[in-house]
Amino acid sequence: MFAHLDPTRLLRYAGLFTWAVVGLPLLLLSQLAEPAEDAAVAATLGWQAWLAWATFGFSYAWLTRALSVRRGSAFDYLLLVLLTGSAIAISYYSGSGLGSILLMVVACVLPWLLPLSVGIAVLALSELVVVPVYMGALGFSWFEALMQAVLYVGFAGFVFVTSMVARQQAQARDEQRRLNAELRATRALLAESARVNERTRISRELHDLLGHHLTALSLNLEVASHITEGKAHEHVGQAHTLARLLLSDVREAVSQIRGNDAIDMSATLLPLADNVPGLHIDMVMPKPFLLDDPERAHVLLRCTQEIITNAVRHAQAQVLRLRYGWDGDAIRLQARDDGRGSENPDAGNGLAGMRERLASYGGELEVESAPGQGFTLRLRLPRGRSPALGKPAPRPVSAA
Repeated sequence: MFAHLDPTRLLRYAGLFTWAVVGLPLLLLSQLAEPAEDAAVAATLGWQAWLAWATFGFSYAWLTRALSVRRGSAFDYLLLVLLTGSAIAISYYSGSGLGSILLMVVACVLPWLLPLSVGIAVLALSELVVVPVYMGALGFSWFEALMQAVLYVGFAGFVFVTSMVARQQAQARDEQRRLNAELRATRALLAESARVNERTRISRELHDLLGHHLTALSLNLEVASHITEGKAHEHVGQAHTLARLLLSDVREAVSQIRGNDAIDMSATLLPLADNVPGLHIDMVMPKPFLLDDPERAHVLLRCTQEIITNAVRHAQAQVLRLRYGWDGDAIRLQARDDGRGSENPDAGNGLAGMRERLASYGGELEVESAPGQGFTLRLRLPRGRSPALGKPAPRPVSAA
């Protein structure tokens, strides 16, 4: 029944269900309170507890709307404070332990927004804050209130670990999807390279074998035409003409095969834009987008992979725009994301590796970034050995 649901959605629905169920005891407390004997409690449950309950539900629903792609913004942290505070407020205003139950729901959110050590500290501190509530509202001694809080810490810890495992599984699944996209792109490049190599081999065989033998045949027929007379001379002349025509056809076929001896970069790069979790990739490239050097095609593929990986892991971007184009006899790529940016954009092994790859083929890389302004990368890679392909028409192919 739940097999088609994402684990993060199941966690969200379970938390919302718990929040809704907690509303039932609040309703019973407000209705069972004696107006004459406990009018203050009845009045309190009329709005403060209900306001805290509604605040908790709104905060939780907002924080968990997309757990697997959340980045932890300032607004999210503010909602996390409201979520924790409203749970404690429910216990305070209702004079019950209902807030501790909701704190277990809070424990479900902590691993997705906070580092492990900080999440554990917040979890323990939030449960200890409820100790005075137990002492004042329920009449517990400090020892009884502390033991009660420790008991709820154990329950909340179990929820925390369960949610942390779910987060690790979600990250592993997203990483697998990203690696699968890279694998498909690499497989497409290998297929294109194999096709190009096979066409090159066939063209060489045609040129070296048939061309050589046809040239030798044409020369022998030329000699034969000078030493024959009569009807035999006529047939030798016809054979010589056919041999020259056949040699011309072979040369034309070889030229056509070599003319199509290029890798389609669209088929290689477009799979990288599929199924990247939490990142929308807008990829635009010329059509046709052909490279006749498999090594340079491999460099462009690896640089694109590194740009996408940096946008997901480090920049924490949500949109990445990749613009491929031609600059004379070189390829240009401009990549821009809407991530958090950095004061030192050149730091990191990824960018250093890209520079080394490009430098080995005469290419270059420019990086621009600032905190809060994302990353902009400008890549230039000389096309290399075949300037005969010409500049492709600027019709874009978009992979949104």
